[in-house]
Amino acid sequence: MPPTLIVSEEVVFRQDSDSIESVGTARAKQAATIYPQTAGEVLSIQFESGQFVEKGAVLATLDSAEERLAVARSKVNLQDREQLLARYERIDVDGAISESQIDSAKTAVEAAKIELDLASEALSRRTVRAPFSGHVGLTDIDPGAMITQQTEITRLDDRSVLYVDFALPEQVFGRLQAGDVLPMVPFAASQEVVEGVVTVVDSRIDTDRRSFLVRAEVDNSDDSLRPGMSFRVELNLPGNMFPSVPEAAIVWGGDGPYLWSVVDNQAQRVAVTIISRQDGMVLVRAPLEEGDYIIAEGVQKVRQGSPVRTTNAGPTQSERERISGQPSSSAAGR
Repeated sequence: MPPTLIVSEEVVFRQDSDSIESVGTARAKQAATIYPQTAGEVLSIQFESGQFVEKGAVLATLDSAEERLAVARSKVNLQDREQLLARYERIDVDGAISESQIDSAKTAVEAAKIELDLASEALSRRTVRAPFSGHVGLTDIDPGAMITQQTEITRLDDRSVLYVDFALPEQVFGRLQAGDVLPMVPFAASQEVVEGVVTVVDSRIDTDRRSFLVRAEVDNSDDSLRPGMSFRVELNLPGNMFPSVPEAAIVWGGDGPYLWSVVDNQAQRVAVTIISRQDGMVLVRAPLEEGDYIIAEGVQKVRQGSPVRTTNAGPTQSERERISGQPSSSAAGR
């Protein structure tokens, strides 16, 4: 049997990539809903909605007349106890004052200090302060309102940095690491692509959704983004190395796709599993090595073990017709 004329191509390996799209939701670096620590009448609201406040800034004050009186009473009581202890300690007559009396006076002084601390703490709770620096939200509370510990005064967000949480499928677990930079696109109108830096990859897989959570940090120093925004996250994760062959080299049979490799100038059938397609090339899972040759053109003319002759320098027009089994358009016109 004369060898069949074919065009062969050397096998090269290329890396696969997984393109994944997910939607994430942003939250502030720090966020808190502000409630009063005690109930009472509101004397003043000392912020405007949307205002930036520093840590410790006064947000609201409540009526504190009783608490101020309690502090004053505690101070008087402490002063009285300290004066009594001082008198005992100045007495220089043996046996006039017993050690137990002095000890009792010292204990009374310490108890008075604790009472003053408690009164001062109760007074401080009548002032609502910002637990951290950030922007305050809306409020429905006005001076004169009676509030309880369950009354929401406002919300506070430190939005200098946003955390975007999104879910990824289980099959890409382990292919994203802390420090990786991801492009993210806010769904809000007229927003450009921002960069998110992966900070945390969840340590477990959701057994119901077969996915895991990832948290990325987005710099918001220009204050253009807001907590609660949605972000589209697009990932192109590098995968494993696979043989890359021309799509025309793939033949479909009754038991699935295969291709022909060239071994000792003979055609050998090789079963393949298609991984992905891109720009006329196919990544396949197959028992091929780097540098092996496969038949790129002429696949329909060969059989298992049939001799082949390679025209790697490029076939002539007549040879190309013999390879493909079809006459050229110019020949058909003649």
